Amino acid sequence: MRQALAEAQRAVDEGEVPVGAVVVFESRIVGRGHNQTERLKDATAHAEMIALSAAAEQFESWRLLGAELYVTIEPCAMCAGAAVLSRVQRIIFGVRDPKFGACGSIFTIPTERRLNHRIEITEGVLAEQASAMLVSFFRDKREKGRLSPDDN
Repeated sequence: MRQALAEAQRAVDEGEVPVGAVVVFESRIVGRGHNQTERLKDATAHAEMIALSAAAEQFESWRLLGAELYVTIEPCAMCAGAAVLSRVQRIIFGVRDPKFGACGSIFTIPTERRLNHRIEITEGVLAEQASAMLVSFFRDKREKGRLSPDDN
């Protein structure tokens, strides 16, 4: 999770919402990513999507069987769905996302019984650090008057 937090810091450094993700397989990072939605002007450029794509490239397969996805904040529906489609074994995240979270907050996509693959969920890992980074980022944006009504 510390590596995911480092990726989140990269996002902050680039003016992006501080979300970082890493994919781990057999104790080795095989994919990493941080939010790049603003830079790429792409709503799908979430940290998890980038990390899953990087891992698939390493695996030379879209099936990431046995891999774990570490994320600083609870994945949204798109990212949780991508993890299911990628056959990730477990999602580990820091802090819940009450507005978009799809691993227990609003939806629970990874354990949805109607899907053909289910993922273990572990939450709360280094949650204080992940939360502090998010709170600081949005506080700074508000103070600088650069927060739109859709942000946060």
